[in-house]
Amino acid sequence: MALLPSTSCLLSLLLLIGTGGTVPSPQAPPQGCYVAEEAGERTFRCSQAGLSSMPTGIPNDTRKLYLDANKLALVPAGAFQYLPVLEELDLSHNVLEYLSGAAFQGLEGTLHLLDLSANQLASVPVEAFVGLQIQVNLSANPWRCDCALQEVLRQVRLAPGTGTGIVCGPGARPDLVGQEFLLLAGEEELCGTGHGGTQRSTDVALLVTMGGWLILVVAYLVHYMWQNRDETRHPPKRAPVVAVRSEESSTLSTAV
Repeated sequence: MALLPSTSCLLSLLLLIGTGGTVPSPQAPPQGCYVAEEAGERTFRCSQAGLSSMPTGIPNDTRKLYLDANKLALVPAGAFQYLPVLEELDLSHNVLEYLSGAAFQGLEGTLHLLDLSANQLASVPVEAFVGLQIQVNLSANPWRCDCALQEVLRQVRLAPGTGTGIVCGPGARPDLVGQEFLLLAGEEELCGTGHGGTQRSTDVALLVTMGGWLILVVAYLVHYMWQNRDETRHPPKRAPVVAVRSEESSTLSTAV
């Protein structure tokens, strides 16, 4: 009996045979990525790792995720939905051109800092930021300076000191290229409808109404002046005067 292997040994042997002689291990992060503890928080760093797609092997208890200085061109829908406690996300210094409207799905209650600076973003869908309570860095991108960007800035708070870096790129209207977007947004409403656009539509409607009343008043005055001019040229005929013999004059004649 002592020569018989234990149950655990038998299970290990069967596992080795079933897996071709190798023991499965947890999915390892890509080369250049590593897990660390920073200020007591689980951190996953993939800075300058040459990534062209979202990495695998990110622990689901990660609170800080650094994907900066890579070759990421897009953020697909639900890219971070398996990171339920993620608080900080750095996507700066990539080549991002596209964000899905559901790129940050699942992070509504946790994410509070997002860095999208130094990418190739010309526009982003406002849906990607709905429900997020975050500070975001949007500087150093070739923004189209459109309605979508104006709506995004109404949904989020800019990281301190980053507002001046939001500049209109080559895809913007020619008169906007090279200008700071925050200055433009304070002077011009880029959205025809929605927040701010409603006020603009109301103002236009009010101007149209006032213009209509003004036209009516002017038309009335012109008609009145022409009518008076015609009356001046052709004075009205006077009714003929009929001599009326008074009783007093008759009585006086009789007395004489």
